[in-house]
Amino acid sequence: MMKNKLCGIGEALIDFIPEVKGQRLKDVPSFTRVAGGAPANVVGAVTKLGIPSRFLTKLGDDPFGDYIVEVLEHAGIDTSYIRRDQEGETALAFVSLAADGNRDFKFYRKNSADLRYCAEDIPADVLDDCGMIHFCSVDLVDSPMKQAHRRLIEMAQEKDIMISFDPNLRFSLWDDLGDLKATVREFLPYADIIKISDEELEFITGYTDIEAAVPELLTGRSKYVVYTKGKDGAQVFTRHGMAQASGYPVQVRDTTGAGDSFIGAFLFCILRDEVKDLEQVPLEKLEEYLAFSNAYAAYTTTKEGALAAMATKEQMDEWYGQLKR
Repeated sequence: MMKNKLCGIGEALIDFIPEVKGQRLKDVPSFTRVAGGAPANVVGAVTKLGIPSRFLTKLGDDPFGDYIVEVLEHAGIDTSYIRRDQEGETALAFVSLAADGNRDFKFYRKNSADLRYCAEDIPADVLDDCGMIHFCSVDLVDSPMKQAHRRLIEMAQEKDIMISFDPNLRFSLWDDLGDLKATVREFLPYADIIKISDEELEFITGYTDIEAAVPELLTGRSKYVVYTKGKDGAQVFTRHGMAQASGYPVQVRDTTGAGDSFIGAFLFCILRDEVKDLEQVPLEKLEEYLAFSNAYAAYTTTKEGALAAMATKEQMDEWYGQLKR
């Protein structure tokens, strides 16, 4: 049995994307709904590129939850481990897009079903055919879901399965930003792969220069620090050196899900190549992974929404071939 599936855990929600760009959230007259949530998007990217994946969360027993399950299934994600909840509701996020495609969020998740997912909801065999787990920070607020993350990480460690963490900071969801910083720093040492964006670096590490921050980040289990710089490309720092690849200039329509699609494509490369030891991957190969991931994220920004905007393997083969000409 192939053991290279990705298992994601965390929030899946509805993003309401404005139908008109360049307006503040209070001025947006109408929205289009898309299924989102960072860890769900990452799992979706891996699945659409051709590696089977599954997702662990709890959704409200409501029409929005029904819609998310439909979208995830349509992307090919195994939704059989998703729980439905009578007490909590499916989370909603309203997004406004500036003219340059950047975003402002307002979340509705005071009684969110995903935060009610608990360690006991995780089946004992859920990682039997997996090669990696992936999580973010949105669902690490003090809740049963935080304990579920701890349990899944323990299970991954017991089975020697790779662990990927993209903090993906959402400041508006935390009452105390000190708690957010402490929580992210608590979970960083559990991850083999840490993805961090240029916008997040100073908040998480206190440094404005990635090279100064790397020695602190490459501790515990950490083997890769993946540093994304939007249109300027990305770098991977390892204990043995650094690989980098530049971005691709495209006509940006919507940046929603761009970072998720990037790390999804990067994790796909590792799972596709059945990498057993991250430290044995040559820097030239990591450069290939980064170039592919940059191209995948660039594709996502040319379309509206997150998961729905991500390319299938066939679409990516065609797009990447055009970009490299």
